Amino acid sequence: MPQLSLYIDQETLKKIELAAKKEKVSISQWVKGKLQSSFEKKWPDNYFQLYGSIEDESFKRPDSLSLKNDSKRETF
Repeated sequence: MPQLSLYIDQETLKKIELAAKKEKVSISQWVKGKLQSSFEKKWPDNYFQLYGSIEDESFKRPDSLSLKNDSKRETF
């Protein structure tokens, strides 16, 4: 298996060591998992272009909430 060398500061190394220990895996396994997950798609293609694209009369804006029973706010 190929190897990779990284240069990181001591503070970052301590955080990685702690995170790997919490997950009960080696540092190498922890870093490998983080790198692999960073390449995974988080959202489907064009996901954000879908916002507001549904035209359906059953979707309607809720009525405004009454704030008469709300706590009094301090003025600035």
